[in-house]
Amino acid sequence: MPEGGSQSEHPWVTGVDGCKAGWIAYMRQIGITGTEQVAVFPDFAALLSHVPHLSIIAVDMPIGLPDRVGLGGRGPEQAARKHLGMRQSSVFSVPSRSAVYAEEYAEACARALESSDPPRKVSKQCFYLFPKIREIDGLMSPDLEARVFEVHPELAFWRLNCEREMGLPKKVKGRANPEGLDQRQALLMHHGLSKEVLTQKPPRGAGRDDLLDAAVNSLIAERILTGQAEPFPKDFSRDSKGLRAAIWA
Repeated sequence: MPEGGSQSEHPWVTGVDGCKAGWIAYMRQIGITGTEQVAVFPDFAALLSHVPHLSIIAVDMPIGLPDRVGLGGRGPEQAARKHLGMRQSSVFSVPSRSAVYAEEYAEACARALESSDPPRKVSKQCFYLFPKIREIDGLMSPDLEARVFEVHPELAFWRLNCEREMGLPKKVKGRANPEGLDQRQALLMHHGLSKEVLTQKPPRGAGRDDLLDAAVNSLIAERILTGQAEPFPKDFSRDSKGLRAAIWA
């Protein structure tokens, strides 16, 4: 079990996903039924200081930013894609830290080109995530790694789906795919999550896909707590801040 965190007999864990309103969290107290709850936090610092204490925070956002990037992105992205088949396009390549800290798209592309081999620009989809990546990067430290872990929903679903990629996409042409979301919801219920909580109207500023992603991340948070999760890749590296670069599942 990771060091640190609550010493309670029934610790709280949470799965987190970025959303328009900030961060959506699916919180659960391990070993006690009826404790599942969903909330949106305006910033990541509020999650870290939440009461009750959250022993494990599994968040779908890159942690451990490279100074330079090779073909296929960081090791975590390359390792995750190997298992996702048709769902591997959901794993985007994280550019260098210098590119992530550019606030204008043109500047981000210029910095990315300078720090990648082969040279590669930044996608608009990735660029829009930069504020949240910077938010976590500004808070993270090696000590905080005992609580905060990078995860990815599609790798999480793969793990819980007997290590098989999900048969239907979560989105089609950038829009939520109801059939794909229903498939994921059914799997989450199979693993014990509450239908009532999973089917509730998402909080304002979050979508159904955000809620389900946070939910599956919470199951990986529990796996981390109990020592069942593993990092991808196993031989992960650390960035210039000393932060590990690994996706857990």
